[in-house]
Amino acid sequence: MINIWEVNETNKMIEQENLDVRTITLGISLLDCIDSDLQKLNDKIYQKITTTAKKLVETGEEIERNYCIPIVNKRISVTPVALVGQSACKSPEDFVTIAKTLDRAAKTVGVNFIGGYSALVSKGMTAGDEHLIRSIPQALAETERVCSSVNVGSTKTGIDMDAVKLMGEIILKTAEYTKDNDSLGCAKLVVFCNAPDDNPFMAGAFHGVTEADAIINVGVSGPGVVKKALEQVRGKSFEALCETIKKTAFKITRVGQLVAQEASRRMGIPFGIIDLSLAPTPAIGDSVAEILEEIGLEYAGAPGTTAALALLNDQVKKGGIMASSYVGGLSGAFIPVSEDQGMIDAVEAGALTLEKLEAMTCVCSVGLDMIAIPGDVPASTVSGIIADEMAIGMINQKTTAVRLIPVIGKGIGETVEFGGLLGHAPVMQVNRHGCEAFINRKGRIPAPVHSFKN
Repeated sequence: MINIWEVNETNKMIEQENLDVRTITLGISLLDCIDSDLQKLNDKIYQKITTTAKKLVETGEEIERNYCIPIVNKRISVTPVALVGQSACKSPEDFVTIAKTLDRAAKTVGVNFIGGYSALVSKGMTAGDEHLIRSIPQALAETERVCSSVNVGSTKTGIDMDAVKLMGEIILKTAEYTKDNDSLGCAKLVVFCNAPDDNPFMAGAFHGVTEADAIINVGVSGPGVVKKALEQVRGKSFEALCETIKKTAFKITRVGQLVAQEASRRMGIPFGIIDLSLAPTPAIGDSVAEILEEIGLEYAGAPGTTAALALLNDQVKKGGIMASSYVGGLSGAFIPVSEDQGMIDAVEAGALTLEKLEAMTCVCSVGLDMIAIPGDVPASTVSGIIADEMAIGMINQKTTAVRLIPVIGKGIGETVEFGGLLGHAPVMQVNRHGCEAFINRKGRIPAPVHSFKN
């Protein structure tokens, strides 16, 4: 039972320390919508989403009012569209019609994003997979709420380097298609290794084929709460530091568990998982970088940053898993540059580079996230960055991702404004030495030996 002391403490975290439930994400299977007729497929998809999710936003708002817990986003994830559209879609343009159907359905039910315009190609691409991937620039340019992801590698299968090469080209093309809006389309596109089936966070969410017909997944977030708690143990031992993070993560996750159970009960849809991730926002005091500074760093990126982030990630998980029956998704600490004011400050101070961010991704929840780079980089360089990040995920048996934004018309040191939760970011320097001959090799990088454990 939750006692009155916990209630008062939770109210303080909400009112003063930026605690919120970042998202209730309703996962919906579209496998029963598959049809060889494109028009019928689109009709079935629209009907399934608008029927299943018709009470999602209303339910989230009711929970907010009843419990005074901010629920920032209500979202939908669907079965990877490359699987759903294989039979009906014979060209990239056919897949774009599905993207527009998803966007229309999202607007009808009132969610802010719908994820799952995705392909899973860690070992190779079918014709349908390639059509979907090639449709991404147009799909993201002509829709408002659709998010896309492509899984190009895994610990079990290795890395599909043909897909990696293609994604470098697709990211640049997406940037070009949306250049009048600071290449914003790229903010809705993620490249994964070891993508989880139950991630509630955008832009990488999709509803895995192992999931039930519909499921409720919740993402909680509270970097400001953790930062405030750590202020009480300045100068104390690592033991005190770790205990404080664990206890705080437990409290944050309890709030998410309550919201998830209520949403599940009210909608009559099973509860899936709680994602424990510390997801920052541009708001002052809601920053993972500021947690690292509170731990003892002058800036994120200073020597010791990777160790501090590893400690934070592990203690968040240790505390969170005690507060929920089902923990999944990504779960840990996000380090997006544009969405975290502390990260932005560190880049502008020269403390944080792309290479240091890559090192940090070895121990954080995701990877190179929301990073603006010059719009004139070659596609092979983008592919090389993706390949490096995929290798980290493959070897370390963890999820890694890349969300790069080549901003057309802007160079190093200029600032790009995305607005809202996406924030703003300085354009970061990229290593200009070439890797084209490496990227142009065909085939895939084999899985590491430890992938053959059964």
